[in-house]
Amino acid sequence: MMRAWTLPIMLVLCGSVVATALIFQGSPGEATAFLLGFVLLAGVNSPLIFPRSIGALEAQRRSAVDGRPVIFWRSGCKYCMRLRIRLGRKADQLYWVDIWRDPAGAALVREVNDGNETVPTVFVAGRPHVNPDHTWVREQLSSSGS
Repeated sequence: MMRAWTLPIMLVLCGSVVATALIFQGSPGEATAFLLGFVLLAGVNSPLIFPRSIGALEAQRRSAVDGRPVIFWRSGCKYCMRLRIRLGRKADQLYWVDIWRDPAGAALVREVNDGNETVPTVFVAGRPHVNPDHTWVREQLSSSGS
């Protein structure tokens, strides 16, 4: 769990240090802008922008029932963020598994990616697809009847 928050926490801490230095130099406006920028950057790199994660086994069980894709991701991954942002509101209809929070999910991703934790890995009908295009993922969602 802590691994998912390491980058956002480090960004806020670094921004705070720089903002403090700017305040002591007499630039409170610049310090505020700088800190706000780092806080926004931390928010984008946090798990907060993703739909609620569930366990890999539960996601696979639900996917078997309704046919929705399962996306394995981790925070700080720019490809995961890009997929999430491009899916927009449709992202809430998918099953998301954070591999840093779910050891079974991480093991499954390593199994299908030659031992690497390559994400996003999207499972559709039990078949893995590594870093697929967002339009393809949307098509899979609409073909599942959702």
